Amino acid sequence: MTVLTLPALNRATLARQLLLERADLDVLAAVAHLGGLQAQEPQEPFVGLWSRLHGFDPSALDALVVGRQVVRAHLMRCTVHLVTSQDMLAWRARHDAMLRGRMLGIYRSELDGVDLVQFAEVARDFLADGEPRSMSELAQVLVARWPVPRPRAHAELAIACLVPVAQTPPRGLWRVKAGVQVALLSSWLGREIDPLTADDLVGQALVRRYLAAYGPAATADIRSWSGIAGLPGAVKAMRDELVSFRDERGRVLWDLPGAPRPDPETPAPVRFLPAFDNALLGYDDRTRIVDDAHRGLSVAGTRVVLVDGRVSATWKVQADTVTVTPVRALSAHELGALAEEGAATASFLSDGDSDRVVIE
Repeated sequence: MTVLTLPALNRATLARQLLLERADLDVLAAVAHLGGLQAQEPQEPFVGLWSRLHGFDPSALDALVVGRQVVRAHLMRCTVHLVTSQDMLAWRARHDAMLRGRMLGIYRSELDGVDLVQFAEVARDFLADGEPRSMSELAQVLVARWPVPRPRAHAELAIACLVPVAQTPPRGLWRVKAGVQVALLSSWLGREIDPLTADDLVGQALVRRYLAAYGPAATADIRSWSGIAGLPGAVKAMRDELVSFRDERGRVLWDLPGAPRPDPETPAPVRFLPAFDNALLGYDDRTRIVDDAHRGLSVAGTRVVLVDGRVSATWKVQADTVTVTPVRALSAHELGALAEEGAATASFLSDGDSDRVVIE
């Protein structure tokens, strides 16, 4: 079995994640290809798409959100993701057990004694008219029925995990600050979510989509991205249509035949990634893109910079300046490329009013 080195996996990841070169895709196609973007920080998907697409215009994503072609909701790993409406309808049932389990892992004591079926029914009834409701409105209704010490457990996460809902705009629009409002997915998107099929074809479809955007990958990586169990069984059922490799740690990696696996020496441009980008979080073994010493950055909400394809700096915006802090020694050439892409990032974020970048 062919062994794929760390540089080979890195370049494959960058290619699948549209980070080896900016892609000529429309925004809807890009969101679909990536299997969604993590979006609990509502502005972060804009940075993620800008770093991946030629000529990305934030208004194009706004139009898709308002037009209900993409939707924000809890999904993979029980976190808010921005996904196409088609994928949300197809994938929501497959994530149902995971969402419920993770929510109870957080709020089991607060929900002790609560009939979760009745809880979901009350929430559905309250949302039945199709009008978006705020978390405070939902909390008031639910706390009146089931008073407990932490009303939040009756609201955002519990509702999102027990009842298929969408977070509706204006939250998630470019440069808009707005609280969470939710509506039933069936109301917001105009039809019910797809049921799971007995032979788990949904699981196999999910594996194919994951490998297209993240492969080659181990079954542990697929589970880390999705948060759901059972996908190794889907992989087993698909073995005849997949190709396999090993990584340098000896893990079996699965992939789609003919999927991009560039030469490990392919040059990789500097790329500024948003907080919680799935290029990092979409794997159990993240060493293909980040050193173990810096793994914590990927779960702490820190924005990172890829230099030569690996996490090499962090970045933040202060006033109208992008400030970059390297986490390893960088060559003069790398610092120059970092400053250039940093200036472009600052210009994007400020609509061309500033290209100031500081490297600490």
